[in-house]
Amino acid sequence: MPFTATTWDDATAIVYRIEGPGWGGSAIDRRAIRWLDIGIALLALLVAMPVMIAIAIAIRISDRGPVLFAHRRLGEGARPFHCLKFRSMSTDADVRLKALLESDPEARDEWERTQKLRRDPRITAVGNILRRTSLDELPQLFNVLRGDMSLVGPRPIVESEVGRYGRHFAAYCSVPPGVTGLWQVQRDAETSYRRRVAFDLTYARSRSLMLNVRILALTVPSVLRGRGAC
Repeated sequence: MPFTATTWDDATAIVYRIEGPGWGGSAIDRRAIRWLDIGIALLALLVAMPVMIAIAIAIRISDRGPVLFAHRRLGEGARPFHCLKFRSMSTDADVRLKALLESDPEARDEWERTQKLRRDPRITAVGNILRRTSLDELPQLFNVLRGDMSLVGPRPIVESEVGRYGRHFAAYCSVPPGVTGLWQVQRDAETSYRRRVAFDLTYARSRSLMLNVRILALTVPSVLRGRGAC
């Protein structure tokens, strides 16, 4: 039966009707990946803590808003969790986005196609630097330690995006979402949402320890080029 859920409640009921063997990787790979996630996340937090403190201070000085942004996303098994990031947008981001989409047809079309904007009025000056360097993703290391996320996996999505995955949503939810992933290290500036979904599903079918190691290795030059991890 095709997967057509459009809400989290619908998704939960049928998420484990996996579409064939191989989704999510072997049990051995899953355990190895989890230990790799914990080890790298702990080491990264230890090394990055001074940088994270400096970022928190910069955000507070720039606009006095909260340092962290916790957004409800769907994880493995369609379970909701709060994905952490350093706040890179203004405190009135929703108002700014609505105004732009209502007044600019080109921006509205871009948003509908990719769920992103190349010229996003919501992003602060500090936030622009954080996004270009992927430093806004550092708090997600805590999500990794909690088991909400993996270092590598599909992009964590919000509930409103479930319908875009259609019958493939069960496969998407067979693995935890990642800080970085297959589409993040291969994308170009014009990556469509359809291509993102294809990359996510390819990763879910092919997930292994070695694939994760390769993607992590590719993430480093991608971040250094300013493309970002997510």
